Amino acid sequence: MPTSGSPSAANVPEKTPWGAVLMFCGLFAIFGFVTWLNGPLITFSKLAFSLSDVEAFLVPSVFYLSYFFLALPSAFILRKTGMKAGMALGLLLMAVGAAGFGQFASMRMFPPTLVSLFIIGAGLSLLQTASNPYISVLGPIESGAQRIALLGIFNKLAGAAAPFVIGTLILNGIGQMQAQVDAAPTTAARELLLNAFAARIHLPYLVMGAFLAVIALLVYKSPLPNISDDANPGTGKGFWAALPQMFFGFLAIFFYVGVEVMAGDAVGTYGNGFHLPIDKTIFFTSYTMVGMLIGYICGLIAIPRFVSQERYLTFSAVLGILFSIGAYLTKDYVSVAFVFALGFANAMMWPAIFPLGIRGLGKLTEFGAAFLVMGIIGGAVIPQLFAHLKDQYGFQLVFLCLMVPCYVYILIFGVIAGRKGKATAIPVDAPTDV
Repeated sequence: MPTSGSPSAANVPEKTPWGAVLMFCGLFAIFGFVTWLNGPLITFSKLAFSLSDVEAFLVPSVFYLSYFFLALPSAFILRKTGMKAGMALGLLLMAVGAAGFGQFASMRMFPPTLVSLFIIGAGLSLLQTASNPYISVLGPIESGAQRIALLGIFNKLAGAAAPFVIGTLILNGIGQMQAQVDAAPTTAARELLLNAFAARIHLPYLVMGAFLAVIALLVYKSPLPNISDDANPGTGKGFWAALPQMFFGFLAIFFYVGVEVMAGDAVGTYGNGFHLPIDKTIFFTSYTMVGMLIGYICGLIAIPRFVSQERYLTFSAVLGILFSIGAYLTKDYVSVAFVFALGFANAMMWPAIFPLGIRGLGKLTEFGAAFLVMGIIGGAVIPQLFAHLKDQYGFQLVFLCLMVPCYVYILIFGVIAGRKGKATAIPVDAPTDV
């Protein structure tokens, strides 16, 4: 985290600055709302642009690709701009992307619509690179998962609301609209229907862009406590010596975000595989978000009072494996319910992986965080594999074969991180300040 002057222990807050935490709660709500619009936008794009499943899955792919390409540049930007200016810049980028998305999507121009999504992702990349390491070290690193879980509650509340908002404002009656488009007597009539449907997205996204611009100004004017490198004491390793830790953390985030997006954004497509009504599947993302919200509350209570973040991570990975197998062995709504339950299993993975991935990096914290944020590209790769393979091998089998290896790696990561952290971890029953 950028600091003014030389780092010193005086820069490390003895108690959590709740004003900063409250601001981050609001920011994480914005992260959640914007990110979890992608699931319903897959359905919107498939109809509005007349796309195949593979083409429609470019929506989350382009969004998450931006993290991979822009996370490391974000670390350099934050070193130059500082926390407030960098976060305000990220919000402004999101505002520009949201306005562009609303304009181009309503015109049914798919390539510039994808570019606008990339810009939104670029802004989020800057925000994520800044906020996650900051909140991780805004107190003891051993309880970083606890603080991120608190913010995650706001993130997932907004994420759960996003499909209902877009479902009400934009996707309402999409099943009937699809039937009308299919039954249109002429190409001209079909285009009129699709143009009217696409136009629904224009005003909501312009309003969202204006809102993000206002929030950017407020963030720029807000006070934020200064956090020095002493907040995350280094082990003395240089960049190349610390690179393996960063790489293993990158892979953990890669696989985690992949399974999170599969359980959240792809759950509607998964439900469509059972021919469930589209008017119901457009809301499936919200049910996964509810599962994640419950998981965050449990993690907030449990970590580190009753269990370490490493042990909770391994427990979550085991649940992920079991729920994935359950989804494969069942059908229809029962199978989909197991996918919803993956939201609970996934909830505490990001809050646990991120502090573990940057622990002990000291002055390399920003760059370690950037490596981890680059792992968000898993949200682009794994769902695309699902979209490409599901029609050839069966969507349930493909889902199983993609999800289980991801959870196995996260399980291994949690076990190894737990062993390495024993020498420095605080006792799990020690009193902590969130």
